[in-house]
Amino acid sequence: MGYNTPTPVQQQAIPLILEQKDIIACAQTGTGKTAAYLLPLIDRISHANYDFTSTLILVPTRELAKQIDEQVEGLGYFAPVSSIAIYGGSKGDEWEQQKRALTGGADIIIATPGRLMSHMALGYVRLDQLKYLVLDEADKMLDMGFMDDILKIVRALPAERQTLLFSATMPKKIRDLSQQILQQPSEINLAISKPAEGIDQRLYLTYDNQKLPLLEHLIRELEVSNMIIFTSRKSNVNQIVRSLQKMGFPAEGISSDLTQDEREKALQGFKNKKYKILVATDILSRGIDIDSLSHVLNFDMPQDAEDYVHRVGRTARAASTGMAITFVNENDMYRVRKVEQLIERDLPKLPLPEGFGAAPVFDPTRRDFGRGGKGGGKPGGARQGGGQRSGTGGGGDRNRRRGPKPEGTAAHIDGNSRPIKAATPKPRAEQGAPKAEGQEGDQKPNRNKSRNRNRNHNKPGNANPQNSTPPVPQDNN
Repeated sequence: MGYNTPTPVQQQAIPLILEQKDIIACAQTGTGKTAAYLLPLIDRISHANYDFTSTLILVPTRELAKQIDEQVEGLGYFAPVSSIAIYGGSKGDEWEQQKRALTGGADIIIATPGRLMSHMALGYVRLDQLKYLVLDEADKMLDMGFMDDILKIVRALPAERQTLLFSATMPKKIRDLSQQILQQPSEINLAISKPAEGIDQRLYLTYDNQKLPLLEHLIRELEVSNMIIFTSRKSNVNQIVRSLQKMGFPAEGISSDLTQDEREKALQGFKNKKYKILVATDILSRGIDIDSLSHVLNFDMPQDAEDYVHRVGRTARAASTGMAITFVNENDMYRVRKVEQLIERDLPKLPLPEGFGAAPVFDPTRRDFGRGGKGGGKPGGARQGGGQRSGTGGGGDRNRRRGPKPEGTAAHIDGNSRPIKAATPKPRAEQGAPKAEGQEGDQKPNRNKSRNRNRNHNKPGNANPQNSTPPVPQDNN
């Protein structure tokens, strides 16, 4: 498996797990946390010969569930240990396969909370003899709103069990959760919320219309063997992929809008080097291990400082080296300061290459909130390329805030090559904070239909014209 010496988290966690202690382990991404709990658990299970499900591993995303299932198969190749990944978005026959594993007693169940709750609601899931509970990427699960599901699942488990909580960050909500589900846990804290030392981190201050030309320049100038490009908006994924393909770079995209088969095909194609570049949302920022990833590029600043750590942590894994590049427009500069405070170091801000024109001046105190300085919602949620416009009524020069056009790059910033298309101003209701992965804010309302429904509000047969009933939350994991 390529293991010669244990990583620090493995060195500290494995003895504690073998001693059957509860642990709360916090270590930077890419340090081998998965093997830190899988190796001792596989050893324990293989010697116990349980005839029931002994281990439950809860994870935030489908991709991580599948990856851990593959690691169980690899690490336990010579051990009599069975496992299955249970996640949403699967076909009907896969649901039946998951049901058989839950009722027949696979040794290790790796599941997203939402899909496991769906099975548990039907009454056939039996976890009353469970011996080991693992929460992997626990902070991400809480960020995704799984706290209630996790607590419901835990209440269905036996009180006498070993619980292992692994996280890359240690916010207060993780502390609160650990107090509810762990018993006198041992703690492991290693370089919390800091990227690995082997990552060469760089920032470029850019206007939005400079991003694609700069991306092309960097891919051609740097020795990029493979690269993941992260964007905070899933609506930008296809736009960036199309632009890269026009430049002649093999690229594919992955987001929660794709089916599970499409997501797996894109990820596998990238791992097999069919594509040089993979454009993704933050669903790939946690736990996904890709061998020898040379570059990570943040097409925009992540909304949370911790997400920056996870994104750049996809490279330089297992003591290797890599480069992380981040594009920062004029509205996201305040996020840079938050990242620097978290990782306790200043990030180098490199000048734009010759011929790209002027870059925004770094001002971390600036915070734009859309038109007229009002955010219509969350602070710091300025639309990219936005800001206060001259004049009133939104009639100012829309391109004034986009910065100068780079010299000699007109062919790359015309038409569909723009990463964030702004030819038509968005309705005011869409402005505000950029929507993160899994949110429904990218769906654009039809304003004319809304007006028609309002006109017909009092007509017979239109008892609920605005369809105000909130949507039922979906398990997109």
